[in-house]
Amino acid sequence: MIQEVPNTVIQDEYYAAVDLGSNSFHMVIVRVLSGSVQIVSKNKRKVRLAAGLDDNFNLSEESIQRGLDCLKTFREQLDDIPRANIKVVATATLRIATNAVDFVTRGERILNQKINVISGEEEARQIYLGVAYTSANQGNTLVVDIGGASTEVIIGRDMQPLHLNSVDMGCVTFMERYFQNGIINEANFDNALSAAEEMLAPYAATFKCFDWQQCLGASGTPQAVVSILVKQGINDAIRLDYLYDLRDQAIACRHVDSLHIDGLADSRRLIFPSGLAILIALFKQLNLNNMQISGGALREGIIYGMLDNYQRADRRTQGINQLVSRFHIDTAQSDRVRKVAMALSRQMCAQSNFCDFDTEALISSAAALHELGLHIGYKKFHEHGAYILTHVELTGFTTLQRMFIRDLVGMHRQEIDLAIFNNYQQDFKEMLVNALRIVRISVILCTRRRDDTIPAPALTVNNHVWHLRFGEGVLLSQPLVHAELIHESWLQHKAGWKLICE
Repeated sequence: MIQEVPNTVIQDEYYAAVDLGSNSFHMVIVRVLSGSVQIVSKNKRKVRLAAGLDDNFNLSEESIQRGLDCLKTFREQLDDIPRANIKVVATATLRIATNAVDFVTRGERILNQKINVISGEEEARQIYLGVAYTSANQGNTLVVDIGGASTEVIIGRDMQPLHLNSVDMGCVTFMERYFQNGIINEANFDNALSAAEEMLAPYAATFKCFDWQQCLGASGTPQAVVSILVKQGINDAIRLDYLYDLRDQAIACRHVDSLHIDGLADSRRLIFPSGLAILIALFKQLNLNNMQISGGALREGIIYGMLDNYQRADRRTQGINQLVSRFHIDTAQSDRVRKVAMALSRQMCAQSNFCDFDTEALISSAAALHELGLHIGYKKFHEHGAYILTHVELTGFTTLQRMFIRDLVGMHRQEIDLAIFNNYQQDFKEMLVNALRIVRISVILCTRRRDDTIPAPALTVNNHVWHLRFGEGVLLSQPLVHAELIHESWLQHKAGWKLICE
């Protein structure tokens, strides 16, 4: 029986979410302060609960004990948080285990907290909310989460999931079924892929009827793939050709003990081939062109679900404003640069094919944060800003978008490092080039840090030839801005671009 225990250690602004997954158990603790949700602790344990299921879906005592031992380590921190601010959920394995009640009863006794075994549909809903809370509203969104024993596929818009399914396949169960004894070969991979496609087929047509604007992968296998791509110098969205290349690399290793791919964490080696097969099946069945990584998933959905006042918050604006406040950025100057950048961006996008619905948001964010590095010091403050953005959370943006903003901030002044552009797919590369030119010019036009001295040129774009036309006498009346533009024209010339100012 769960006992009420007085709790006076930590104040009410602390919340905890515990996710008893089929592969790993997770605990995240956050602090809510001044409108900000700050992660203060994360704890993850590879329990592989699903690996303990026999043919009759009975959990072995060994797997139960692994899970209970993990809960004992979680209990120590949970004791310091108000019980009303804690939520514990269990997912696929404990949904299907015939002796789940035994585990839940023993687990509740350890935690002194109720364990909620949620349905597949509720898990999918919570995953979507976790994605929505940490991502921007960009129209219809397809969300995919590959767990240890189930895969959730959701279509939603803003905070509302529109259609969702939970499919009984996961990286742990598929590992046990199709990659027995850790053997990785073409036959095993093809069998896993065929099985995943067959299980997805009944749902595929319905999902393809929705017109989604973006596809986001939540944690697990998609995150592992992105980590590999980044380690190998590919700052890009996940694409099917990348996945096939990783499949070939995995098969070449022949066994999970020899599965050493640059960027693949040791903790994911055992389940990587099975997760990869499921991800390829998702790409094929749903006709996905690319997939980016979400900033949140189930645990974030649980946390924010306990915070009623966050449901309609603009996550991107909130995240940017938190950084502006935290690093004491001059808000008046950042707003000047942002407004000029937006005016130039709209002119540029009207004449360019390398803009999408997110271009302005990325330019606006970089403009707002361009002086972030001054918190460290003036010398090379653009590089300091890029460093900070490499290591802080930027709520509402995908991993690729955060890299994009980081590189805009890191190159908004002085020499242009062309090598950075090689990390992006061609479309993103061209968009980054155009966005960077916008930000650099905007910073120069706001040099005097006064609203009444900012010129408003007309921009003409012809591929990499840009023409800025100012009113008569404007440049003559502002020799400092004129001199900075001349120098900028030279720097852009060295980069292979042409900037004409008159």
